[in-house]
Amino acid sequence: MRSGFALSCIVPVFNEGAQVAQFLESLHRKAATLTSELEIVVVNDGSMDNSAAEIARVAERLPIHYLELSRNFGKEIAIQAGLDAAQGDCAIILDADFQHPLEAIDLMIDRWRGGADMVYAVKANRKSEGWPHRVAAILFYRLMIPKGATRIPTNAGDFRLLDRKIVDALRAMPERNRFMKGMYAWVGFRSEAIEVEVDPRASGKSKYKPLKLVGLAATGITAFSNRPLRIVTGAGLAISVASFCMGTWIVFEKLFLNQPIPGFATLAAAIFFLAGIQLVAIGIVGEYVARIFEEVKQRPQYIVANEIDRSPLARSGVAHSRETK
Repeated sequence: MRSGFALSCIVPVFNEGAQVAQFLESLHRKAATLTSELEIVVVNDGSMDNSAAEIARVAERLPIHYLELSRNFGKEIAIQAGLDAAQGDCAIILDADFQHPLEAIDLMIDRWRGGADMVYAVKANRKSEGWPHRVAAILFYRLMIPKGATRIPTNAGDFRLLDRKIVDALRAMPERNRFMKGMYAWVGFRSEAIEVEVDPRASGKSKYKPLKLVGLAATGITAFSNRPLRIVTGAGLAISVASFCMGTWIVFEKLFLNQPIPGFATLAAAIFFLAGIQLVAIGIVGEYVARIFEEVKQRPQYIVANEIDRSPLARSGVAHSRETK
């Protein structure tokens, strides 16, 4: 057994009652071989099935810090709630559906002990996903999110290890519209990637429906990129130049080639086209304004309705320092 550091495992849960108890027991068996100072932070994000009862049942014998949110706030907020509660020297975030292989935790810990501040898992392939999902992922990661120091790694998910300093940095970020993948990249520090094969879900279906994924993508784009605004500005400039050139050509045809000026159909097409561009531009600007509206209200990110704290790290009072790795 390797000891000398405290580990927090953060597990967001939403309607995973069919296998959450089995998952938590499997996670505990695995993590307990790595350190004797362990807590499992379980965040129930407004589940409507028997998840709460199942978690409470295993919490009687496992080192679980259980947070039950007052309603469904979304996975991003559930992860943040887990980070707020985590007290370990490092935290590992993983889903409760057995898709994230527990065997990868060993490698994450080894990389962390070797000096990495963040170790994130990337999908070895996306063959199990349909082509619309793969195309959407390419457009999001490679076209909409700018490259550079804060570029979001392609095919990286929430399954990752975070050093205490990164946990503290994320807790200090006050925004309400949280896109965690972008925030992980923004804080910086030394990061390393590992490839994993994503396993099939143990039961049930993915909670991320197409519309929910679109909403998450919109949050990520408006929170970490001004490229949509620049695209609209460029489109407006291009249309203006094209309109000027077209008008000049019409005048030239009339004066020198004696051609009749095109009639109502051409004018109507131009009006509808420009109206569509304007509506799209207003909608994009509206998305950014909506983010500002949410931020200025300064509401809490989440509300905890119930809490069970059986974490041994809570009783110790303080987290370990990085040097104990």
